[in-house]
Amino acid sequence: MSSKPSKRASSKDVLSALSRPRVLVMLMLGFSSGLPFLLTAGTFGYWLRDSGTSLKAIGFLSWVGFAYSFKFLWSPVIDRVDAPLIGKWLGRRRGWMLIAQGVVAIGLLAMALTTPAAGLAVVGAASLVVAFASSTQDIVIDAWRIEAAENSEELGLLSSAYQLGYRIALLVSDSLILILANHFGWPISYVAIAALMGVGMFATLKATESVRGDKALDAKAAEAPLWTPRGFFDAVVGPFVAFFRTYGALALLMLLFISLYRLPEYVMGPMATPFYHDLGLSKDLVGGVRGSFGLVGSFAGIAVGGLTMARFGPFKGMILGGILQAVAIASFALLAVYGGDARLFAAVMTFDNFGVSVAGVALVTYMSTLTTLGYTASQYALLSSTYTIIGKFLKGFSGAVVEGLVAQGHALMQAYALFFIGCGAIGLPAILVCLLLARVTPRPAAM
Repeated sequence: MSSKPSKRASSKDVLSALSRPRVLVMLMLGFSSGLPFLLTAGTFGYWLRDSGTSLKAIGFLSWVGFAYSFKFLWSPVIDRVDAPLIGKWLGRRRGWMLIAQGVVAIGLLAMALTTPAAGLAVVGAASLVVAFASSTQDIVIDAWRIEAAENSEELGLLSSAYQLGYRIALLVSDSLILILANHFGWPISYVAIAALMGVGMFATLKATESVRGDKALDAKAAEAPLWTPRGFFDAVVGPFVAFFRTYGALALLMLLFISLYRLPEYVMGPMATPFYHDLGLSKDLVGGVRGSFGLVGSFAGIAVGGLTMARFGPFKGMILGGILQAVAIASFALLAVYGGDARLFAAVMTFDNFGVSVAGVALVTYMSTLTTLGYTASQYALLSSTYTIIGKFLKGFSGAVVEGLVAQGHALMQAYALFFIGCGAIGLPAILVCLLLARVTPRPAAM
C-alpha cells in the first residue's frame, strides 16, 4: 500500500455500510480475530485468580501471548505457501484462516477440559496453542483486509469494520463470559466461546480471495519459488528489506513509536481482571457493565478515532489516542482508592474502552498504510509484532510488581493504584516519539 494514510470511516459509516458483503465479512472476521485474545490473557487471569493462583504466576503465564509478538517469524510461510489440504479449494488467505480458526476452537475446548485444577503447565500449554493459532489467524485476516480493499477509502472502511468486530469480541470475552462463568462455571463458558468461533468460519467461507493480492504473490512465487535459496531469502528477508528500502532511517523511528504506543494497555492487562476479583466485584456486575457501558465507550472511541484520523491526519489522531489511552489506564487507580462503587466502575469502564478504542483505531490505520503489496502479511505481522513484543515482555512482571509493592508495606489496593498510575505514565514516551515522527516525516506521507 501507499504510505499515504487512508480515509478513516467512523462506526456510523461502518454500520450504514454493512449491506456491503465485504464489510459485513470484515466485521465478522474482526470478531473472530478478537474473540480468543483475552481468553489467554485477562479473562484467563480471572479464572486463574478464582482458582487461587498468585498474581506473580498470573503475570508470568501471560507470556503465552508472546505468540502474537513473534508471528512475523512464520508469516513469510503464510504469505507464500498454500494451507494444507484446503488451500487449493479456498485459496491461500481463506485456507489459512479456516485452519487457524479450527485450531483456536480445539484449543479452547482443551482449556475447558483441563482447567487450572489439572495443573498450570497443562492448561498453560493449551492456552499457548490457542495463542499461536489466534496469532496465525490475525496474520491472514490483516493481509486479507489490506489486499481486499480496492482503494484507500475502502481500506478505511474495512479497518473500521475490523476494529468494531474486534472490540465487540473483546467485550464478549471479557463481559458475557464472566456472567456465564458465574452461573455455569468457567469450563462451560469457554466451550460457549469456542462455539462462537463458528462466526469466523462462516465469514471465511463467505469471503472472496483478493485477485490483486494473489497476482502479486503469484508473481513473487513465479520469479523465485519458495524452495529455492533466492525464493526463501525473498520470502523471509524480502519484506524487511523492502520496508527499510521504502522508509530508510525513518523506519527505525516508526518501529520505535509502534513498539511504545500500546504499552499502557499491555502492561496493565494481566492485572485488570484479578483487580476486579480482589475489589470484591461480582462477575455479573463486571460482565454487565463491560457489556453495556464498555460497548458504548468502544463505539464512541471507534467513531472519534476514525473522524480524527480522517479530518486531522494520522499523527494528530495517534497523539490524541495516546493521551486518552494513558489517562484511561491511570483512571483505574480511582477504583482502588474509592472502592468498587458501581457508578464509578461504569464511568471508568466507559472511559477505558473509549480511550483504548481511539488509540487502537489510530495505530491500525497508520500501520495499514505502511505495507507493500506482495509482502502484506509479512510486513503487517512485523509491524503488529513490534507493537506487542515489549508490552508482552513487560506485562509478565505485572503481578510481581503489585506483589512487590505489597511486600514493601503498601495495602493491596494502594499497590494496585500505584501500579495503574505507573502504567498510564509509560504511555508518555510514545507521545513524544510521535511528535518527533510527525516533524521528520516527509509531508506527502503525512497527508
